[in-house]
Amino acid sequence: MSEEFVTGWEIDHDDRMRLLDELSPAYPYVVADHVTLRMHVGADAPLPPPVTGEIVGRADDGSGVQAMVVRIDGTTDRPGGGTYHSTWSLGAGRDGIESNDVIAALGWTPLGSPLPVKLHPKRFG
Repeated sequence: MSEEFVTGWEIDHDDRMRLLDELSPAYPYVVADHVTLRMHVGADAPLPPPVTGEIVGRADDGSGVQAMVVRIDGTTDRPGGGTYHSTWSLGAGRDGIESNDVIAALGWTPLGSPLPVKLHPKRFG
């Protein structure tokens, strides 16, 4: 069985620090580090190009999952399904993979103004 990876983007460190000041984490475990493009890919899957995305909304189930919705190249729709997002913070016993379900079930609330975020290509193992 071959190893599976995730491709996407790492949030620029300086942008992450700025955004965490502007968009307060709701839960104790702060994530806010990446945006997924594709899951369950092989080690040879190509990386996406670097981009500047925009944080355009937020989702929070009120029970431990907070995510920020990201627009990339004019869309929040991720190829293959789901919504571009960054899991922002988590409560005890919660997992970042739940962000997709929270966004799908509850939708998301637009921010007043989009916030730019530099995204660097990355493969996660």
